Amino acid sequence: MTNSTKTEAGVLELLRQFKSNPSAADHYASERLAQAKAVEPVLKAFEVLPTDTARKPGPLSGIPVAIKDIIATTDMPTSNGSPIYRDHVPAADAWVVERLRNLGATIFGKTVSTEFAWRQPGPTTNPWNSKHTPGGSSSGSAAAVGAGLVPLALGTQTLGSIIRPAAFNGVVGFKPSFGAIPRSGAHPLSHSLDHIGFFARQVDDVAYALSLLAGTSDSDLHGQPVPAFEVSVTQGIQPLPAPRLAVVHFAKFAKAESEQQQLFGASITRLRSGGAVIDDLEMTELDHLNWDVINTILASEAAVIFGELVARHPEKTSEHLKLLVKTGNGISAADYLKAKAQQLALRDAFTAQMAPYDAVLTLPATGEAPEGLDFTGDAAFCAPWTLMGVPAVALPAGFGKTGLPLGLQVVGPYRHDVRTLRVAKWIETTLGFQPGLPKLVA
Repeated sequence: MTNSTKTEAGVLELLRQFKSNPSAADHYASERLAQAKAVEPVLKAFEVLPTDTARKPGPLSGIPVAIKDIIATTDMPTSNGSPIYRDHVPAADAWVVERLRNLGATIFGKTVSTEFAWRQPGPTTNPWNSKHTPGGSSSGSAAAVGAGLVPLALGTQTLGSIIRPAAFNGVVGFKPSFGAIPRSGAHPLSHSLDHIGFFARQVDDVAYALSLLAGTSDSDLHGQPVPAFEVSVTQGIQPLPAPRLAVVHFAKFAKAESEQQQLFGASITRLRSGGAVIDDLEMTELDHLNWDVINTILASEAAVIFGELVARHPEKTSEHLKLLVKTGNGISAADYLKAKAQQLALRDAFTAQMAPYDAVLTLPATGEAPEGLDFTGDAAFCAPWTLMGVPAVALPAGFGKTGLPLGLQVVGPYRHDVRTLRVAKWIETTLGFQPGLPKLVA
């Protein structure tokens, strides 16, 4: 195996290689650590890199997994992207971190998050062009997978913090259904909207991760669990042939970059040629309501979560966070409860609309990652699906005019995560697009 092959390899490919070559598994994480240290001066993806990369036994033995820095770890600080928590070491691992350790994964450091997973960006750059944002809030996790430093990383999404950065960095991003993975030990932003998900190189990898990490916890009674399933390390998840796809544009589609629109159209043509049945589907009510509803819920809940923190530490909290708390404090209880009722009604309506279809095909972002690090990108194409808590997958599909990645988004009904992943696997296979790795030079 060449270093290049190993760097680009996904989780399942690595596990197959490790089975035939155990010594490669012994050294893989330490090799990735050396590479991470070499590119970190440019990429700035990590708050903390691991000191122990020794291989542990288990289904994920030898696999380095990077952890977004709002998710608690007992052996390294969890800063939540805030100077308030710069040296804070939690007393207990997050539920998902404990599960990863028990599965034999190597906990490969803490990746940069925007402040409390909201809008104040960190220093991370896009591995395809350091003058551009990697997206947020899961900035470091997306960039670390995009640069080939790790094959799997944890992220969170409350608006668009997995799907959008995955598209910007040319990797697969997966936000499971609301309730699929307990969030205990992950700092909340909005209890009704927060999801834990993954970045990886292939659909097989995120499917395998969900099969191992889906669960329930009495400490986080949210949503409903995803039905248990297994993914073969040898074969991956089985693609769903000739899927029935609903293309959803939304009104904001007209504001997407022309290259993103062209890629979307070309992808639809190829998928039809490959056997997919594809129809346009209008979701006028969702398009009209989702942005106000999701922001009402988010701001209301964030004001409760962060109000006292902002009052105690005005000099250590950003204007973004202060404005979020102020906005939330101005929302009435009646408006919050109305938004919560609309959230559930929209999910039920979506389930009914999807009866003739296997999945939605739509955009993950407006186009390439924006230039500069101050703005992490528009979450408008992600917010409707996060609001309803339905599974969403970002797939790399091409490059834009400046050579930065472009993607597609595949969405399914609530708790139909496996079928959604099977559709995404079919699309990934049919398009046959492999972005490779960026030429990142430290």
